[in-house]
Amino acid sequence: MGFLKNPGFGCNFQVSLYNTASSKKRDNHQIAMHIARYFLVGLLSLLLAMPVVADSFVVKDIRVEGLQRISAGTVFNYLPVKPGDVIDGQSAPQIIRALYKTGFFKDVRLERDGQVLNVVVQERPAIARIDISGNKSIETEDLKKGLKDIGLAEGRTFNRSVLDKIEQELRRQFFNSGKYGVQLQTEVTPLERNRVAVKIKIQEGETARIRGINIIGNKAFEDDELMEGFQSRVGGWLAWFTKEDQYSRQKLAGDLELIKSFYLDRGYLNFSVDSTQVTISPDKKGIFIAVNVSEGDIYSIGDIKITGKLIVDAEEYFPLIHLRRGEAFSRRKVVDSTDRITGKLSEMGYAFANVNHIPEIDEENKTVSITYFMDPGKRVYVRRIAIKGNARTRDRVIRREMRQMESTWMSNSKLMLSRERLRRLGFFEDVTVETPAVPGTTDMMDVLVTVKEKPSGSLAGGLGYSGSQGVSFTASITEDNFLGTGKKVTLAANTSKYNTRYQLSYFNPYATIDGISRGFNLSYQQTDFNELNIANYRTDTSEASVNYGVPLSDFNRIRVKFAIQNIDLKLGSLPPLEIIDFVEQEGDSYLNFKFTGSWNHDSRDSAIFPTVGTTQSFSAVTTIPGSDLQFYKLSYRYRQYVPLYKRFVFSAKADVGYGGSYGDTNILPFFENYFGGGEKTVRGFKNNTLGPRDSTGDPIGGNIKVMGGLELFSPPPFAKLESTVRMSVFFDAGNVFQDRVEFDDIRYSAGVGVTWLSPMGAMTLSYGVPLNDTGYDDVENFQFSFGSIF
Repeated sequence: MGFLKNPGFGCNFQVSLYNTASSKKRDNHQIAMHIARYFLVGLLSLLLAMPVVADSFVVKDIRVEGLQRISAGTVFNYLPVKPGDVIDGQSAPQIIRALYKTGFFKDVRLERDGQVLNVVVQERPAIARIDISGNKSIETEDLKKGLKDIGLAEGRTFNRSVLDKIEQELRRQFFNSGKYGVQLQTEVTPLERNRVAVKIKIQEGETARIRGINIIGNKAFEDDELMEGFQSRVGGWLAWFTKEDQYSRQKLAGDLELIKSFYLDRGYLNFSVDSTQVTISPDKKGIFIAVNVSEGDIYSIGDIKITGKLIVDAEEYFPLIHLRRGEAFSRRKVVDSTDRITGKLSEMGYAFANVNHIPEIDEENKTVSITYFMDPGKRVYVRRIAIKGNARTRDRVIRREMRQMESTWMSNSKLMLSRERLRRLGFFEDVTVETPAVPGTTDMMDVLVTVKEKPSGSLAGGLGYSGSQGVSFTASITEDNFLGTGKKVTLAANTSKYNTRYQLSYFNPYATIDGISRGFNLSYQQTDFNELNIANYRTDTSEASVNYGVPLSDFNRIRVKFAIQNIDLKLGSLPPLEIIDFVEQEGDSYLNFKFTGSWNHDSRDSAIFPTVGTTQSFSAVTTIPGSDLQFYKLSYRYRQYVPLYKRFVFSAKADVGYGGSYGDTNILPFFENYFGGGEKTVRGFKNNTLGPRDSTGDPIGGNIKVMGGLELFSPPPFAKLESTVRMSVFFDAGNVFQDRVEFDDIRYSAGVGVTWLSPMGAMTLSYGVPLNDTGYDDVENFQFSFGSIF
């Protein structure tokens, strides 16, 4: 007869019994009959198996039958028996259970053929493909990733018991996105070669929106004040973009922590969030949140002490502690003071200093005494600075920007400053700084600087269109990192309708080891100002210059420039009277010697898409005695970036200038005037059209410039584009004047803009709407420029 064991009975018994016990439609008599039936069958099976227990044998060989995809070696790895072992009635069920636990098989039998053990299996089908349709708010790959985590993925074994888990996982993902009305339909289709296809149809429904948030128990502060900064909000007019009215547990947890921090920063030491209720409306489209809080009493600051290993006198630490005896306790101030003390120790080389603040609460007097305990640990030194990823840029170009030196104390602030300086170079897409420990030491670290280079050369161009000028094009070739040396070489050509310009320039930012820069410039330019929306004249300008820069600090630099400039002026057929008068007094050809001095400040975190920092510059340009024309120009520019909520950045800018004459020249030359309007000044107005006009009605510019603006930068709707796309809403203001500023003549505009760092280079598009234009102003709403990199 041989040896036979079929475990299917036990499996069917469990499932049927579960279904019987769970059915509410069957009465007690039916339940009893089923139990009796399975009891008798089980008893009979046990009696039949008794002879097998006695019929034990020694396994000489093991054979596996029924395999299709799974290898025999896989089965042998899971079998708890090998040739030479003894098989009896007790070990047989253990073998079957071991194979069932793998999840690979839906049926397992053991058969005996003499001294050979035959393992007969029936494999579960494999998942050939998973098709998901109907999903809109969540990408298919993200859904499949969640399914893979619960064991459902293409190529894996299919088990029907996992279908319930599929639905639970998908609902969890859509619930997190506020899709509480989601409906799911799963179909399993058998395929050839023991495979199945799983098809999941999704009907997302509408996203549930937060309709109300109530805070209960707050007495000292209003709900609006507590909810300022909440990520979860009742939707406003920008909710379609910010998604602030979509509920998620993670967002609510962050909001509750925000409330707790709010109270702890105002002395409410025993504040607590007692409970939170989240209610979904019957139509599953609205969510209502209720937060129950207990405020408690206000505690004030008591004594402030400093203990531990101080390194320097305690008096040097107290200015870093921004707490005052008697004021309300503030957890933020306590933590910030701890960070400042830790930073000071870090600057002295104690990179792993541990500073703890220990509160002592006096419940009777409602005070909190703070003790700062310092454990500086060992002073840490930098052994070596290694650089990785610079296939083109030379090591010395990177090392000269490092403010952390080798064989010196490690300073976190110097490492951060080094990273910022490298990012401001504009040579790299990303810069990371790591500090791995030196094996076998406790006081030495290495610094690993990893850079990701980007194309440093650019073929830049500008494209514009207007009814009067048609299409204009400009181009320039610039290499900011020439041969990886960090030197800048520019060859520019402008072939627009109104301007022809050729330029060759060279700039070395480190002409000396101390960071003194030096540059040269040769240029020739022909400009037809009549085609540039200005008066009817043309200039031919040749210039040769040399410039030097001296660093004052990591953020400040002064520059000087000496130039020799020759200008030939040619009048049009109908020049205005102002230009005719100037030519009669000064002639039409000028040789000038110009001197420029400037101060520049740059603390931005990046040269591209900065999020924090300031740029400022002040420059003075004057012709020196011996020039044909004597004049000067003073200019000041300012721009600040302030990070806001959720990667939004606020920016404010100002640009003012004044020009005048001295000596034998009576007025600032008209071709040195300031002009306004266009993408770089007041968007929405045509380039160079703002300000005074000549006797023929054409713009002639002025000797005073007043410009400013506010801009709110926002990330793109899709996170994947955040590093290459920046959107903005802007408000521009300004104009140019002659001799005096008339604030009533300031022009205003507002609009939207977008900048895209495309594979062809930076593309900037803006649409501006003038807010107070007059009949004399030239409006140009749409403005566009582009560039290409190589």
